[in-house]
Amino acid sequence: MWAAKDNGKDVSWQKAMKYCRDLRLAGYSDWRLATIYELQDIYDANLESPGLAGSGRAMWHVKGNLFLTGLEWSSSRNHDDRGQPSGSAPRFDFNSGKRFNDNLGYSTFKRALCVRKAGS
Repeated sequence: MWAAKDNGKDVSWQKAMKYCRDLRLAGYSDWRLATIYELQDIYDANLESPGLAGSGRAMWHVKGNLFLTGLEWSSSRNHDDRGQPSGSAPRFDFNSGKRFNDNLGYSTFKRALCVRKAGS
């Protein structure tokens, strides 16, 4: 089950994680930040869902008619060559359909899209 929209403002990775953990929506409190694979699964280049980008309207290629306003952080973490979590995480661009890595502290145009396991 997806939240119908992202958080709508710039957030770092840490704040995106907290936003979803703290979300109380539709009677549920078990929301979490989506993984990179979950984000990739709702991308569809053939669909256009209205949203915002910067100060204007945008069309995003996302299933479920979700309302997006930026590039979505994932809960996934990148790891260094020793297998330890690094200071970056992947985010997903529903315009290009590509994943990119960013420093956990970056927030410009980064958003939180929350998901929960249906039936929980």
